[in-house]
Amino acid sequence: MTAPTIDARAVRGRRIELTYYRELPDGPKHPGIITRVDPAEYDNGVWIRLDGTRCNVHARHDYEGLTYLDEVMDVPELPVGRFTPAASSQFGFYEHAGVLLAAINEDGEDLIVLTGDRDKAYAAAVAYLDEIGVDPDYVRSDRLRPFWAVFEWQPEDSEMPWTVRWPADGEDHAVRIHYLAA
Repeated sequence: MTAPTIDARAVRGRRIELTYYRELPDGPKHPGIITRVDPAEYDNGVWIRLDGTRCNVHARHDYEGLTYLDEVMDVPELPVGRFTPAASSQFGFYEHAGVLLAAINEDGEDLIVLTGDRDKAYAAAVAYLDEIGVDPDYVRSDRLRPFWAVFEWQPEDSEMPWTVRWPADGEDHAVRIHYLAA
């Protein structure tokens, strides 16, 4: 039996265009770069970071929605360290009642609301929880705690794209939050 082979164009740093399976055959092509190639004996796969994202997606090297481009370049490093959150469903920051919030912890049962205004934080938490099917009558405002917090991007292969730490009073890039534990 011969060893499996992988397309010679499947190399780290190759620019590609990816069409998601659900968008085949004529859907949009999303540009990106190959960040890693799995050994042929493993699964003939490539890991792709689409432009503007921090997470990799996996595809077989011969997937019909994968177009190899001619350009090969160094894979840019993702920035790590402190950042100020902005609305992004990709990274779990959602806008509700005029403020940003994020569900955290293993089951997303706790909320971080990015505002120093307690009333706005409570209104956003209630609106979000109501939207996902939690009865707002069970949201107790006395469980909402204010903190200064620091958000940090994590390296590319981390389990989560970002972490948050509080209290962070007086630290660079600290933002005012309200934390609501389940």
